[in-house]
Amino acid sequence: MKKTSMCLLGALLLMSFAWSQDMQNAGGTEKAVAALENQWLQSQKTNTPDLLIPLLADQFVNTGTDGKVTDKVQTLATAKATKWTSAEYETMKVTVFGDVAIATGVFNGKGTDGSGKALDEHERWTDTWVKMSNGKWQCVASHGSAIKM
Repeated sequence: MKKTSMCLLGALLLMSFAWSQDMQNAGGTEKAVAALENQWLQSQKTNTPDLLIPLLADQFVNTGTDGKVTDKVQTLATAKATKWTSAEYETMKVTVFGDVAIATGVFNGKGTDGSGKALDEHERWTDTWVKMSNGKWQCVASHGSAIKM
C-alpha cells in the first residue's frame, strides 16, 4: 500500500472509531434521559412530587394541555395538589442533539386535581432536556397536548 493510502485508511478508521464512540455516548444519553423521564412518571405513580424537584431547571417552563404557562414553583405546586390513581407512559422516545435531548411520549393517567375534580388525562408530551454545566440533565421546558378520545 502506498503511504497516502495508509494515511487515508488510518484517518477513516479514526473517524469510524470516533463516530462509534459518539453513537455509544448518544445511546447512553438517551437511556439516561429516559431514566429521568421514568423518575418523573414514578413521582406521579407514587404521588411523590419531591422526586420531580431535581429534574426541573430553575428556569423551567411548562405549557399545559389547557394552554396555561407555569414556572417550576407553580408546576411543583400543581404536582403536589394532584393525586394520581394510575399513571402510565404509552410510548416514549428520546432524541439527542449534543447537550440537548428531546423526549416525546404519550401519558395516560387518572386521579384528582387540587380541587378534587376527577382527571382522566390522555396527553402527548414533549420535554426539552439540557445537560447543565455541572453535567446533570435537567428539563427546561415541557409541553402537553390533550389527545381526544
